[in-house]
Amino acid sequence: MAAAPSQAVPPSRPGRRLWRRLTLWVLLLVACLAVAAFAWRWAENAAIERLRLSGAQRLDGYALSLENLLAKYDFLPGTLELNKDVIALLQKPGDDTLRGEVNEYLEKVNRLSKSTTIYIVNLQGVTQAASNWREPDSFVGDDVSFRPYVRDALRREPGGFYGVGTTRGEPGYFFAHGIYHNGRMLGVATVKVNIEKLEKGWVQGADKVLLTDAHGVVFLTSVPEWKYRTLAPLEPEVRRELEASRQYFSHALTPLGMRETGRIDGGASIVTVSDAGPRLTMLSQSRSLAPRKWRFVYLSDLAPARASARNVFLFACLAQALLVMLVLYTRQRRRLGRQRLRAREDLQRAYDNLETMVAERTSSLQQMTHNLSEENIVRRKAEQKLRQAQSELVQAAKMAVLGQMSAGITHELNQPLTALRTMADNARVLIERDRLDEAKTNLATISQLVARMGLITGQLRQFARKADASPRAVPVAAAITAALFLVERRVERERVNFRMSMRGQDVHAQCDSNRLEQVLVNLFTNALDAMADSETRELTVAVERTDDRVMIGVADSGPGIPEEIRAHLFEPFFTTKPQGQGLGLGLAISEQIVREFGGVLRVEAGAGGGVSGGAKFIIELPLAEQETIDV
Repeated sequence: MAAAPSQAVPPSRPGRRLWRRLTLWVLLLVACLAVAAFAWRWAENAAIERLRLSGAQRLDGYALSLENLLAKYDFLPGTLELNKDVIALLQKPGDDTLRGEVNEYLEKVNRLSKSTTIYIVNLQGVTQAASNWREPDSFVGDDVSFRPYVRDALRREPGGFYGVGTTRGEPGYFFAHGIYHNGRMLGVATVKVNIEKLEKGWVQGADKVLLTDAHGVVFLTSVPEWKYRTLAPLEPEVRRELEASRQYFSHALTPLGMRETGRIDGGASIVTVSDAGPRLTMLSQSRSLAPRKWRFVYLSDLAPARASARNVFLFACLAQALLVMLVLYTRQRRRLGRQRLRAREDLQRAYDNLETMVAERTSSLQQMTHNLSEENIVRRKAEQKLRQAQSELVQAAKMAVLGQMSAGITHELNQPLTALRTMADNARVLIERDRLDEAKTNLATISQLVARMGLITGQLRQFARKADASPRAVPVAAAITAALFLVERRVERERVNFRMSMRGQDVHAQCDSNRLEQVLVNLFTNALDAMADSETRELTVAVERTDDRVMIGVADSGPGIPEEIRAHLFEPFFTTKPQGQGLGLGLAISEQIVREFGGVLRVEAGAGGGVSGGAKFIIELPLAEQETIDV
């Protein structure tokens, strides 16, 4: 039996609805972008049109000011033939007296007209007199027949020419006019005018102004770097012509790198300039100046216009987005209204269920509160027992230290007791023999021995008593001395060299004196144990202070502490001593005591005193605010 052909499954209703919604959103997005792009284009064209109108007005003003300046001097060369001395000099070029009078006359006219230079040229193109005759680089005697304006004037055509002077290198505009007498040409009168001052009044900033000659060479501009550059590469024959006339003398006339990328209405165009800096896109407008074949070029920066167009585009996008959001917000409000009504009904039902749950939870919390109160009482009792055990453990550690020192203390007390017995017997015999002075001396010695025994037992009683743990200002030097007294016999017996350094004797730490002595005795004992097998035995104590801390360093010359052991030194019941010689609680208790005073007990590798190896423990305590102690 043949199988039935498979058929495409039509999309479900939710799928068709999603597809239609997606299509609608895409169409809406395309429409919004099209409107925004139209606004962008319109705004850019409007801004460019404003720039074009502004540039045209500026071009008219610049061209008018240039024409006015040149018109002031256009008549001046023709008036020089009215001077009889000028005519006479051209007729008698060898008369030096006459030449001097003409030089002075030209100097006076030049000063009054405020021109740059005025000079007279004969028919061979040699300068006969000049207004700058007093200067070392005077034009008198120069051959200027190669200059186009001289050649034009000799052909009976009034010459006008812009060029760079070959003597001083000063640029200027040259007016040339033939000098005639009775209808016969005798020479040429030339007036040089500086037109560079016009550049100072041209616009500065993003916009640029150029004045070019017939070959496209920029000779006046508001951008100094663009002067004597060309708008386009020069043809070889044009370059040869310019070199022959020396119009721009020694300037290289390199291209400016300007390229036209588009044209707009009104004779303007869009150009790019990429020479010596970032690429600039500008609006170019030009105006020809006949009959000189010059051309004014005004370049307007398009960056503000395009920035304005971008702002219009963004504003259009934001406005349309706001409109879409407003429509969506209105629809969402209506949908939320319906949902709010349903939610209110669901909330009422949930509220009824919540009341039941709250009642059940309240009962459970009351029971938990009762249980927590009982647990809190048990915890407080446990903490109290823990503190008591810690205090007893500290006291036990003290007793252990006293037990370790018992042999030395017994020796310290046996010697005075033996001496007391012997001297007491001697005193009795001396009294019987009526030797009272010697008996008094023996009694005084007995009193000193008793005082020494009292000092030893008093120090032991002070060390053995329980501390009240209330911190106070403790003189560090006194605590070190008291702790050293308890191990003094062992230091002497084991021939340990003890050194102590302290900057000032009035250093006080905020702690308890008895507990600080316990920490020091523990560190001294450990140091002596570490140096038991060392050839060099040196125990060093150094005290330093900072603005708010006191550092007590205890260093030995033993074998040192390996890195892996230093990490466990302050752990309870950790010890490196043989079994039966320590419980491993001394450093743990000492670290806890220092920490209770707000300090730190740490270990460092190396010992003081210049001895290599060894270990060094640092006790860091708060500096006491007062310098008194109540023991």
